[in-house]
Amino acid sequence: MTLQDKSQKAADMQKDAVVQKANDMKKTDDAKKVPLPELEQRLRRFRTAMDEKEPDWKMALIVSKVNQYYFTGTMQEGVLFIPRDGDAVYYARRSYERALDESLFPGIRPMETYRDAAAALGRLPETVHIEADFVPYGMCARLQKYFGFENVKALDAVVAKVRSVKSPYELELMVRAGDIHRRVMEERVPKLFREGMSEAELTAEIFKVLIEEGHQGVARFNMFDCEVLLGHIAFGESSLYPTYFNGPGGNYGLGPEMQLMGSRENRLASGDLIFVDTGCAFKGYQSDKTMTYVFGRPLPAHAVEIHKKCLEIQERIREMLRPGIAPSYIYETIMKDIDESSLPNFMGFRNRRVKFLGHGIGLHVDELPVLAKGFDEPLQEGMVFAVEPKAGVEGVGMVGIENTFIVTPEGGKCITGNHPGLMEIY
Repeated sequence: MTLQDKSQKAADMQKDAVVQKANDMKKTDDAKKVPLPELEQRLRRFRTAMDEKEPDWKMALIVSKVNQYYFTGTMQEGVLFIPRDGDAVYYARRSYERALDESLFPGIRPMETYRDAAAALGRLPETVHIEADFVPYGMCARLQKYFGFENVKALDAVVAKVRSVKSPYELELMVRAGDIHRRVMEERVPKLFREGMSEAELTAEIFKVLIEEGHQGVARFNMFDCEVLLGHIAFGESSLYPTYFNGPGGNYGLGPEMQLMGSRENRLASGDLIFVDTGCAFKGYQSDKTMTYVFGRPLPAHAVEIHKKCLEIQERIREMLRPGIAPSYIYETIMKDIDESSLPNFMGFRNRRVKFLGHGIGLHVDELPVLAKGFDEPLQEGMVFAVEPKAGVEGVGMVGIENTFIVTPEGGKCITGNHPGLMEIY
């Protein structure tokens, strides 16, 4: 072999190695993306659900980033157009390039303004369906200006119903989130407590640990105008203090400007109940978990007894999380056995009680359906619920538990651990 041949062979080998590395990187990148069959299945289920609920529908517009992610695998400043007949098209402004890089969805198109999409799509049907709970009036007016529709109808309930039943792909991600959540709350958080630390300091340290373990960094809520970093992290009676958040617990917060954040002034002392109610997410999918800890010395016996009753209620609910059982039935079955003498301040404190026992969870922490009155459609296998029986104890704080469960024929399958709470930190 001549020197030239050897050089050519070395060059070819180097080229092959580069191509192989590029192919390996592409496979790795593709593995991070929502699979195309998954996206196609979601669109099919949405169209079927729309046909059932809105038989005259012609065009649906998806604007919220979370729903964009659900249907396309990416979330940009843009609009997803889903016609009843024909291919769905996702017009992305910022960033079109990133959308192409992140998503396997085939119908991604660029736009600078709505005018570009309107020129390609033409005038939309007279009536379109939009996310009425999300799209503000000003945005709706701009969409009407460029796309020419006259009437709007809501599609929120349809999307919520479709998203409520998780695919095996989604359940796998939720199990990953739940495993991170369990490890952090049951193994790492107990090592963070020190006398004199503030709620705000603990919040920052829990956030750091969650990020280290794989949490995406934000817990997303569907509740309008809701700002949450982690959740309620409180010492003692701080967990009973009212906030605007629709949950049984509370905390003092930083002040009126930021309620859902640990206080800088409230500091950990021996004998405190520590209440930690947080979300955790992996690749968009959330879990919800509440753990309680006892710092320094035991709680009063009556508080421990109330906590045990909440654990019993969680187990009763878990057993009923089966396909075919209605959420309203679960709620009414549990609540008929609750009275103020045996379990005071259940699901809140004094006059601040919530009227549910748990809620659906997925890309948002607070999804439908809810374990409450009025939710009469039977559960389906693959739904996921955060179950949170809690009770306020005057002079102590909020006791109880919360874990995330998958609906199965055998009852709820917990994905966030089985620790009973009131973990002793002495």
